[in-house]
Amino acid sequence: MRDVPYRGIGALYSPARIRSVRVVIQRVSRASVEVGGSEIARIALGLLLLVGVEEDDGAEDVRVAAAKIFGLRLFPDADGKMNLSVDQVGGEVLVVSQFTLLGDATRGRRPSFTKAAPPEVAEPVVAELIHHLEALGVRTASGVFGASMKVELVNDGPVTLLLDVRQGKVVV
Repeated sequence: MRDVPYRGIGALYSPARIRSVRVVIQRVSRASVEVGGSEIARIALGLLLLVGVEEDDGAEDVRVAAAKIFGLRLFPDADGKMNLSVDQVGGEVLVVSQFTLLGDATRGRRPSFTKAAPPEVAEPVVAELIHHLEALGVRTASGVFGASMKVELVNDGPVTLLLDVRQGKVVV
């Protein structure tokens, strides 16, 4: 596991540049990330978050996304109903940046990634999401931004959700 230093996002990007934060949320019984043949992050029960960042809106999206993820009741209670949050089950979160979430395959055979924010914009946004989740008290691990990663997971359920936050509001 590695610690992600929090540098704040204000110095590295203009909040006016972020259009949306897109997160694929997967409930997992375990997940890990490998870079260059070495495991760098692992969680047990919790959530795997695949995060894509688009340009042109507000930094409030990151705070809203973290709060929504923290509060989502995706884990079963004693009756087997999805009534418990990641915090309530003592779960962990693994955050992996994934610009391909913003790929556009509407034309041709090669997807376009022009909607994805450039690395210098997206990386601090992903770090800010991690910071907000940690501030809420969730143990958080992460992949390496921009690295070629091998992500392994056991999707529990399976439970997978798509979360899009734009202009401080959840839109999907």
